[in-house]
Amino acid sequence: MTARAITTSGLTRRFGDLVAVDDVSLEIPRGGVIGLVGPNGSGKSTTIRILLGLIRPSAGTAEVLGRPIADPSRYADRVGALIESPAFIPTLSARRNLASLALLRGLPDTRVDEVLHIVDLRDRADDDVRTYSHGMKQRLGIAMALLPDPDLLILDEPTNGLDPAGIVEIRSLLKRLAADGRTVIVSSHLLSELEAAADYVVVIRFGALLFAGPLAELMRQARTGVEVEPEHPADAARLAKLFAAQGWASEMTGDTLRVQVDPERAAELNRAAQGASIVLRRLAPRTQSLEDVFLQMTTVAATTDTTVRKAA
Repeated sequence: MTARAITTSGLTRRFGDLVAVDDVSLEIPRGGVIGLVGPNGSGKSTTIRILLGLIRPSAGTAEVLGRPIADPSRYADRVGALIESPAFIPTLSARRNLASLALLRGLPDTRVDEVLHIVDLRDRADDDVRTYSHGMKQRLGIAMALLPDPDLLILDEPTNGLDPAGIVEIRSLLKRLAADGRTVIVSSHLLSELEAAADYVVVIRFGALLFAGPLAELMRQARTGVEVEPEHPADAARLAKLFAAQGWASEMTGDTLRVQVDPERAAELNRAAQGASIVLRRLAPRTQSLEDVFLQMTTVAATTDTTVRKAA
């Protein structure tokens, strides 16, 4: 058994002049929750469709569970997927919707109750799907993807449109599925939605790979610093010059300076301000959130892409 759930090499997909997936090479390990993150239109859904064999790449190769995507039938029965909004017969119950799909796929009836239990819908299993909330429909869609008891589960934006409570429910479900030994790949345009669940993160922008690695590694890219706010707003610019003279780079937003120094050196900043007779209202350590890192990463990529296009 291969140790990787997904392997790609030079994976590319063009639609006319548009490059939706741009020379992506990566290895995604088995097990855990894998976050596929990028802004809307970054190529996440196209990448997923290639991996599922729904569309062919323009160039490059890929393997899913050790099998080449050139022949999806070799891994189809080991993969479950939820792409966009799940489709149901609204006048049928969840149980009957699942039973119909199980019959079509030649799966045992017992699997229906098993997946209803996994997604916590047994209490509403006999209610018409039209009475379900959006979050319940998303969980039912995941139940459909789980029917074949897949090793790999791929979910495209499963939290899209959910309220905070629904997001928490889906996040908890993802963790349980991974704890059962599955590899769960989840796409999202918001890293914050996956931060509490993902073990491994893949970040793409304009179809290009920006980062692939453990979530902890991405967290190490978060910048630390100190936020400084003077008592008198007019002192903010003077503070910035003072800190620059000491070799401390800073960014000013309104009256607040974000100084790029180790938070343990906050006392030095305070002494420098006191030496210049500047009274501080606030002096507080600050660490970038993962969402900040993500936005910075994708913004830099966007700026670079625009520069390249202008140069071309």
